[in-house]
Amino acid sequence: QVQLVESGGGLVQVGGSLRLSCAASGRTFSDYATGWFRQAPGKEREFVAAISTSGGTRYYADSVKGRFTISRDNAKNTVYLQMNILKPEDTAVYSCTARLGGPRRVANEYDYWGQGTQVTISS
Repeated sequence: QVQLVESGGGLVQVGGSLRLSCAASGRTFSDYATGWFRQAPGKEREFVAAISTSGGTRYYADSVKGRFTISRDNAKNTVYLQMNILKPEDTAVYSCTARLGGPRRVANEYDYWGQGTQVTISS
């Protein structure tokens, strides 16, 4: 089992920045690819970003490419999502996820999920 706990969400103005963190526990974190997904009210969950176990491979949704950066610190068992130039459409609950093997863009290929953290962008 892997337990994931997100933090860092909040309310920020358009154009601002936030950094989300996801702390992992329970198994060897460096064995797991990790990702971030988000879900806005009334919408389906969507892929945001994913990173390989070493951090050498990163995937991004087109909607966040150039604005968001995913990274990880295996020594701290933590994955981060740096979000810049935030837009109202980035408002959502952001969830961290993990899987053995390589990173994926599809939610049902992940095995472990955190509870999520709310991000709200005000205009």
